[in-house]
Amino acid sequence: MKVAFLLSKDPATTHGGDLTISRELMAISRSAHETVGLCLSPDVTSTRQDGDLWKVPKPSVAPASIALRSLRRGRSLVHTRFDDDAYVAALDAIEADVYIADHSYMAEPFLRSRWSGARPLLVNTVISESLVWSETRGMVGRVDSIRIRRDELRVARAAHGVGTYDADEAAYYRAHGVPRARWLDVTLAPKPAVDVAASGRRLVFVGERAWPPNQQAFETLLQWWPDISRGIDDAELCVVGNRVRTQPLPDGVRDLGFVPDLDAFLGSCRAVLAPVTTGGGVRVKILDAASRGLPVVATSAAVGSLSSVFDIPADDEREDFVAAARAMLLDRDAAAAEGARIYAVNADRWAAEVPQRTILDWIES
Repeated sequence: MKVAFLLSKDPATTHGGDLTISRELMAISRSAHETVGLCLSPDVTSTRQDGDLWKVPKPSVAPASIALRSLRRGRSLVHTRFDDDAYVAALDAIEADVYIADHSYMAEPFLRSRWSGARPLLVNTVISESLVWSETRGMVGRVDSIRIRRDELRVARAAHGVGTYDADEAAYYRAHGVPRARWLDVTLAPKPAVDVAASGRRLVFVGERAWPPNQQAFETLLQWWPDISRGIDDAELCVVGNRVRTQPLPDGVRDLGFVPDLDAFLGSCRAVLAPVTTGGGVRVKILDAASRGLPVVATSAAVGSLSSVFDIPADDEREDFVAAARAMLLDRDAAAAEGARIYAVNADRWAAEVPQRTILDWIES
């Protein structure tokens, strides 16, 4: 069986939570089936093949052109942007037994390709862009979020099957005429365990802040940090990931941007903080922390359906989140025990091939 993943980003050169999981899914697929990828890449000027990855030039964002095409086609801005003619042409040349659109909007070129209706399409929603746009892109986002949701449902109804990273989202699709929607119960392969018992009072936030929900969470942490660190002289919050802009930081906060050795740096941390309020999506912060045995303090939007997997409490109120973060700083033994617990849960699931079987069953359904 041959499987083709349809990607909006180049997994060979681009970082981010969604691509971390996409690479994991492709590796699982590759363990059982011939697997290729077709991506939009800013690093090429013409379509070319690098091993099992086809790359199509990623068009620059042209707001006026996208808006005009959006009006002509009656589609949302984001679904219009990724419906690219060169991508359709490349897709027409790749014959596979099943095609997997990574993000709902990447189904658009498939639905214009010669394979539409002839081969099965699976849609991995990753995250509902309508939620993100309504919360983070101002008036335009609030207006277009209605069209995005309509496009997401249209694409899902045209697909053979739909996978989500949240159980509630899968239930939403089933309630709206998509009976073959399922939660993809995916976790990451275990990494070497962090020695939390040897850590200092260092907490960490990890996130690509070009993604608006991560920037919101970062700004929330800056507001809450003085309460979290009050009376703890050596408390430290390190922020890792690309910066959107520089801004004043409270005492004890270091904005590191990219770090040269992320594994080594996370190995020095006590716990991960994730005060995400919207756009939890792939929840790679939680999955990566569990794979390393790093404790997590998080909101319900950050944890989502993973609360049932790892039994991580959600701290949505400011005072609850602050108290949980302070507990991590003040009680190293308890933090170490929590890290060991979630590491064992993650490792046991991987050894039992729960995520591997979840993905292969979905592909083969």
